[in-house]
Amino acid sequence: MNNNTDFFVIKALEDGVNVIGLTRGSDTKFFHSEKLDKDEIMIAQFTEHTSAVKVRGKALIQTSHGEMNNS
Repeated sequence: MNNNTDFFVIKALEDGVNVIGLTRGSDTKFFHSEKLDKDEIMIAQFTEHTSAVKVRGKALIQTSHGEMNNS
């Protein structure tokens, strides 16, 4: 695993925001999910097992590339 991997922050803007991790490899699969309530914050990073993250619900997402709001 690369220890220099950037972190990203997800802040729930409503109750019930789903954060879903997707696996790496030839078959992309859901492997982990979290449910955040309003104002909860999750700090995460991509790893050797996680290739993508799906966010469902109103949330603020901050990365080293900028800030996104999917509301």
